[in-house]
This record gives sequence, C-alpha cells and structure tokens, in this order.
Amino acid sequence: MTNHVIDLHSFDAETKTRRLADEPDRVIEGDPRQEIEIAHSDDAVGLRVGRWVSTPGKWHAFTDKDEYCYILRGKCALIHEDGTRQEFGAGASFLIPNGFRGFWEVIETTEKHFVILERD
Repeated sequence: MTNHVIDLHSFDAETKTRRLADEPDRVIEGDPRQEIEIAHSDDAVGLRVGRWVSTPGKWHAFTDKDEYCYILRGKCALIHEDGTRQEFGAGASFLIPNGFRGFWEVIETTEKHFVILERD
C-alpha cells in the first residue's frame, strides 16, 4: 500500500486479463474480454481502485459490492432486473449500490476508472 497520491491516468500496475465466458453462467451475450489494472487496494476494508477495459457483451452484474465508475471511453448500459436500462458514455459517472441485481452490457469497448468497496 502506498501513502502517495495515485494518478489514475498514469500508474504502474500489472494488467490482468480474463475472458468472462470462462466464469460459469455469467455471460448472457457475446464473448467479453476484460483487462483490469489495480492502482490501489486495501484488503482490510475491501477496497480496490483501478482501471478496467471490456469488449462488447452482456453478463450478470456482481452483488455484495458498492462500485463507483467513471467512463473514460466507449458505451455501456446497466440493466436492472426489473428492465430499467441506463446507458453511459465517456464522461459519465455513477454508483452501482450494494445489492444491485441485473446486467452489465458493453455496447462499444468501454474503459472506466473504478472504486470498489466489497461487502459481506
């Protein structure tokens, strides 16, 4: 852990890649591939901050986390289980609250900065 200010536009981190289809029963449409870079984490409080890029697709959103997102490029949507759809593009920021049930849809390859707080 660092005690210096972290510039999310220029930090050094290992890039982890994943193919979401490798996670059972997660993907609904497409074959989304993601890159994740963690700029800061604090396991004691369940905090992760970083950058994420995903190719198009649609999948079940996670639960048990609060996530703040700032979209740098691309176009995506969050779709609540009741069908409410919200689309976001470059410059948008939003919070996905703990307990959200629904789907992520990446319409155009999307890059975001994120802050995640894990919940039990």
